[in-house]
Amino acid sequence: MVKHVEAGVLSVAYEEAGPKDGRPVFLMHGFPYDVRCYDAVTPLLVAAGCRVVTPYLRGYGPTRFLSGDTPRSGQQAVLAHDLTDLMDALSIPSAVLAGYDWGGRAACITAALWPERADGLVTGNGYNIQNIAAAGKPADPVDEHRFWYQFYFHSERGRTGLDQNRHALCKLLWQLWSPNWEFDDATYDRSAASFDNPDFVDVVVHSYRHRYGLVPGDPAVEATERRLARLPHISVPTVALDGAGDEVVSEDGCETHHRFFDGPYERRVIPVVGHNLPQEAPAEFADAILAVL
Repeated sequence: MVKHVEAGVLSVAYEEAGPKDGRPVFLMHGFPYDVRCYDAVTPLLVAAGCRVVTPYLRGYGPTRFLSGDTPRSGQQAVLAHDLTDLMDALSIPSAVLAGYDWGGRAACITAALWPERADGLVTGNGYNIQNIAAAGKPADPVDEHRFWYQFYFHSERGRTGLDQNRHALCKLLWQLWSPNWEFDDATYDRSAASFDNPDFVDVVVHSYRHRYGLVPGDPAVEATERRLARLPHISVPTVALDGAGDEVVSEDGCETHHRFFDGPYERRVIPVVGHNLPQEAPAEFADAILAVL
């Protein structure tokens, strides 16, 4: 059952399961996915006594902006503020934060800047905080090839392509990023409904332009972005996950980032699975959460 709560600049749609007095866990989805990626993770956490909160990120599903005047930003800082605003709205002072892709970024930033809010961290692909100052430096050609969709969104042609072909384009990304995952049309369609959000295109395009320094951010979070530019360390108990079959972020994504974790830290590589870690490997994802608990 979808619930709604006003939190910060959003009316956040979220799902909740487990006992109210259970250990709180926030499950944060990525692009282009939605809360359905955690359908098989949640029961495992509930069985362990957790209170599980799974929100739709800004621009996805039934989540809506409260004001037409709020910038439709998708930059990294707003994702973390959305998470802490939701925690405040639900009167949850701290929780285990788990996510991948955009959701992993929200979790990493919260753990880095406000560690008192994070009892533990599970992050797909390791340290997800963007180094925007260095974004103009070319990556290895193999990685540049994998990032084609980001460069596509830098153009107005890409914006129009996402707007007109969002269903087919996002499905292609699922297929490219998780080549070993044989999902069916019904599985994809359950998540793809979230991409019909009226703010989806604006939020996505802004995210992939801001991360390369091509557009300004939301002035309301500029102070947070300045803090993130220093690439703050993370000190909370952390399990970092990589999928050995991930075709958008290489398998060694966490390996080169271990220096950012000052606290208890473990890296796990899951064989075969691709980018959508919780939906492809729900038992392993839940086990990582229970490990930091």
